[in-house]
Amino acid sequence: MSELDPARLRQLQLVGTLSGFAAGAWLGAAEAPTKLVTLGISPVVISFMMVLGVFLARWSLPALVRGTAALKDDVRQAPHLLVWAALGGCLWAVANTLTIFAIKDIGLAIAFPLWNSNSLLGILWGTALFNELRDAGRVRWAGVLGGAVVMFAGATVLAVTSSAHAPGGNAVRGVVAALTAGALWGTMYIPYRKAYLTGMHPLSFIAFFTIGELGMMTVLALTFLGGPSQLWHELTASRSVLFWLLIAGFVWVVGDLFQQYAAKYIGISRGIPLSNTNQLWGLLWGMLVFGELAGGGRVTVIAGSLLMAAGAGAIAFASAPAREYRRWQEAGARESARYGVDPAYVAARMAGDAGARTRHSPLDWLLLLVATAVFVGSAALARVPALNIGWGWAAALILAILGFLVAGGVALWRTTRFG
Repeated sequence: MSELDPARLRQLQLVGTLSGFAAGAWLGAAEAPTKLVTLGISPVVISFMMVLGVFLARWSLPALVRGTAALKDDVRQAPHLLVWAALGGCLWAVANTLTIFAIKDIGLAIAFPLWNSNSLLGILWGTALFNELRDAGRVRWAGVLGGAVVMFAGATVLAVTSSAHAPGGNAVRGVVAALTAGALWGTMYIPYRKAYLTGMHPLSFIAFFTIGELGMMTVLALTFLGGPSQLWHELTASRSVLFWLLIAGFVWVVGDLFQQYAAKYIGISRGIPLSNTNQLWGLLWGMLVFGELAGGGRVTVIAGSLLMAAGAGAIAFASAPAREYRRWQEAGARESARYGVDPAYVAARMAGDAGARTRHSPLDWLLLLVATAVFVGSAALARVPALNIGWGWAAALILAILGFLVAGGVALWRTTRFG
């Protein structure tokens, strides 16, 4: 593969870094509706409805932005990625369900940083499997490894604090659930990186990724609740809050899409820790909006979260030099040779080429219509949940994440045309 122009490489890394920050803001906001578990709603129902919202968004957004014809083109180039995408979706569904149990036992503000231990696995897999940090230099290695140590220290502080400030339930069980979710999400990033080293577009990958999510989540829901009739009973009993859970899934997709771009342009060893600044957003939502830790422990939790954020920052800003990017290209060439993908296609997509624009088909408009109808129908049944919510802080945080959406979207369009 030919050398990438240094100016172009800097542009891609800047947009990848901004995407990571935007991902953190939106992924943090997506977890806020999971506080409904404190009202007695089944964690399985919450996770199932979130995944349904994710499914609707992950097919309607690609249909709106690129069209389903573009998805077919990507599949023709790299059909093997359908299997990897479905596998990643299965891991996501299990991990997301575990986070609901963690929130129930130890609260959102504490659970968030614990499951963000997935950053450590992201570094491991990126380095071991995809040539990330190869030829990066001692300073960048020190930034990544030092950041990993600081993140582990922050996670330890939070785990110890959780045993004294759990909101109810089993603190140990909550910690284990959060850490297991982090392990599953960390492993999930292997399909992410394989997809983008092989050239698949992020919007195509997330569409097929969600097939595994919904399939696995349906199996989990039917198993835990005892069959279709019991699942339906739980859903109808919770119909007044289903809209908020669907919206949580939609918000998650926006955050995850930014995370996909971060993984594509700065790698999983840097992009995942950067998107895990969602731990600070989770802390803000938990403490300011829902009043978590009001009885004590705030100073320790804030200190632990800041330690983890500082470690993530050290990792994220150890940007890849040209010689390391060359190693990424070698990994991409290896993937293309292994699966028989056109090397020119791989090289163009790694450089941010969005591919040919396609016209929207009737199927695209049908997908948008169905998704809109589901959201509107659930909104008609929705009621404001009986939670103690700081509406002023909630409005401020919503404005902040909208700002990240605009900034990240504009940067991606100008640099890559959402490529």
